[in-house]
Amino acid sequence: MTNKLLLAATTAALLALPMAAQAQGTVRGAQRGAEEGAAAAGPVGGIVGGAVGAATGTVGGILGVDDRPRFRSYVTGRHVKSYDYDGRVAVGSTLPASGVTYYDVPDEYHVKPGYRYTVVNKQPVLVDGSHRIVEVIE
Repeated sequence: MTNKLLLAATTAALLALPMAAQAQGTVRGAQRGAEEGAAAAGPVGGIVGGAVGAATGTVGGILGVDDRPRFRSYVTGRHVKSYDYDGRVAVGSTLPASGVTYYDVPDEYHVKPGYRYTVVNKQPVLVDGSHRIVEVIE
C-alpha cells in the first residue's frame, strides 16, 4: 500500500510541474535523481529520487544548474557582441529575427536542437526557434 501511495504522490507531483519550464531539464534531472536514489535506497529510492530530480531539473532550466556557470563563462569568453534591446530581457520576450546574431549551443551542454544563444543587453540568453527567450543565464 505504501508503494502505491508513494507512486501516486510522485505521479501527481510530476504532472504538476510547469510545462513552460521545458521538459529537457526535467528529464535530465529525473534521470539523474532516479539513478542516485536507486543506488542509495533501491527501487523506492529511485521513484523518490526521480521526482525530486525532475523538480530540481525544472528549476534549473534548460541548461541545468550545473551547466549554467560554465556556459556563461563560455559565452563571455567568446566576446559575443551584445544586442541592444529596448524591451525586457526575460523569459517569454521575443527578439527580432533580424539584427540579432544567434549562435549554436555546443553539444557538450546537452541542449536540445533548435535552441540557440545570443547576448542581449550584456546578458546571455537561450532562445527557441521563434526567437523567444527561454532562459536568461545569470
